Amino acid sequence: MNLGFIGTGKIASSVITGICTSKISFNKIIISPRNKRIAKNLKQKFKKVIIAKDNQQIVDKCDWVFLSVTPTVGDKIIKELRFKSNQTIISFISTITLSQLKKEIKVKAKIVRAIPLPPISIKKGPVPICPPNKKVKAFFDKLGTTVEIKNEKSSINFWSTSGMMAPFYQLLSTMTDWLVRRGVKRTNAQKYITSLFLALSEDAVADSKTDLKYLVKESQTPKGLNEQGVKELTKAGFYNSLEKTLNSIHKRLNK
Repeated sequence: MNLGFIGTGKIASSVITGICTSKISFNKIIISPRNKRIAKNLKQKFKKVIIAKDNQQIVDKCDWVFLSVTPTVGDKIIKELRFKSNQTIISFISTITLSQLKKEIKVKAKIVRAIPLPPISIKKGPVPICPPNKKVKAFFDKLGTTVEIKNEKSSINFWSTSGMMAPFYQLLSTMTDWLVRRGVKRTNAQKYITSLFLALSEDAVADSKTDLKYLVKESQTPKGLNEQGVKELTKAGFYNSLEKTLNSIHKRLNK
């Protein structure tokens, strides 16, 4: 099986890295030359990665085609490509719906939308897919945790929360900078902050059947540091702002 990637940005690079270091069986991965630096690095790193001369060559030679471009680029190029009905097409594009994809792809290929995130490169994290597809699920199960969603409207909720990735990293960066300004070496500060949040996340995953409100409550002691942290951030509107931002992203995706 040949896998093709149209678009070679951060997400495509992460998925390709995950695939090449997994137990997934494939012949070749053919990628677009759009981002020359990333494409070249992937080819040098993995023997089975080949750079195509153009996007149509990817479509012509691949069984599965992954669309990993921005919505603006997707609107321009997808309708110009000649897909085949026996292909599986997996779109990572946030704002192009299944109905739009079907219209632009024209042939009756199997089309699935997926939401992989950068940790897929280390085979970690959830990968929501819509609609459910056994082969696509089995594929992504080797790269993370597949979440099948029947209703595309519901999948937009997952797309919305995926917009919190950069804000999360910004939170880690802000806390690291705070420690650095107080004399802690950056390597030690970053190691501490990232290890702390990794441990907290793994603890939450291990106890995932329990309402997260329980963890919020259990991590606080009367008049303790965490109680102060939650109270002050709540009073400052931090959590309300987070919800407003999610609503704003959701509204954008529903347009």
